[in-house]
Amino acid sequence: MAGLDILAMGEPLMEFAETQRGDERLYLPGFGGDTSNLAIAAARQGARVGYFTHLGEDAFGREFLDLWDAEGVDRTSVVTRPGCRTGIYFIGYGPDGHHFSYVRDGSAASRVGPADLPLDQIAAAGLLHVSGISQAISDSAADAVFAAIRHAKANGRLVSYDTNLRLALWPLDRARAVIHAAITGADVARPGLDDARKLTGLQTPDEIADFYLGLGCGLVAMTLGADGVLVATPSERRLVPARRVEAVDASGAGDCFGGAFLAEWLAHRDPFRAADYANAAAALKTLGQGAVAPLPRRPAVEAFLAGRVS
Repeated sequence: MAGLDILAMGEPLMEFAETQRGDERLYLPGFGGDTSNLAIAAARQGARVGYFTHLGEDAFGREFLDLWDAEGVDRTSVVTRPGCRTGIYFIGYGPDGHHFSYVRDGSAASRVGPADLPLDQIAAAGLLHVSGISQAISDSAADAVFAAIRHAKANGRLVSYDTNLRLALWPLDRARAVIHAAITGADVARPGLDDARKLTGLQTPDEIADFYLGLGCGLVAMTLGADGVLVATPSERRLVPARRVEAVDASGAGDCFGGAFLAEWLAHRDPFRAADYANAAAALKTLGQGAVAPLPRRPAVEAFLAGRVS
């Protein structure tokens, strides 16, 4: 589909979130996967968004196709692979917050390679979004992301990269090498502070922002948890405060921030204003449980920013 603002690629995952009903512990189905979450968050802000992946030939894969159709996310280039399955994960909740268990080895998305890329769609989209998870799921997927970045840049397109470190998927040394190599081709770096400290060995947000700017990115939007977001360009940087709410579930909040940030930034190219908007969207997301269902739409975010929603 020509005219996309954002094309995201990676691995969608069927979600099962723990809940308690009386004495029973149940797992409610939902949808997850960092880049799919981001794509939906951006679409709910009004951006024209597409998604690329491979799905299993199973009920979960069909549910994702229906989800993207319902959300207005173009899935023209999504492929269903016979004999393969769609990955799943479980969210549990404890005193220290949420934790994840994955069943994704050998998933259809992990089998994507450079030859599978939708080159025409990458060349036509305004921005390509990928993440560390997009590369961590397999060697072939890592190579596909590198090839997608090169193709986007060769066609004058923007690239956004979320570090999204998952050490259960790969060792730190490999993650560092691959992620930092990929970010050299990105225009927007989207690290979280905890992940960035592990990846860079640096501690302060300013040091880390300097590191990513030094890799060649023109814009760094680093989430700092309750402290907000540090937005840095080669000429200016600001701390954009978080929006305070009584959070219920933070899972997917970073993906919500990323999608809202990219949608807003692409609309007016003011990264500080975009970060404030995205902070509000992420705060609203945490008021509900699960990764996708609570993602807010633009009218709710604008009302929150205007003080019409508490």
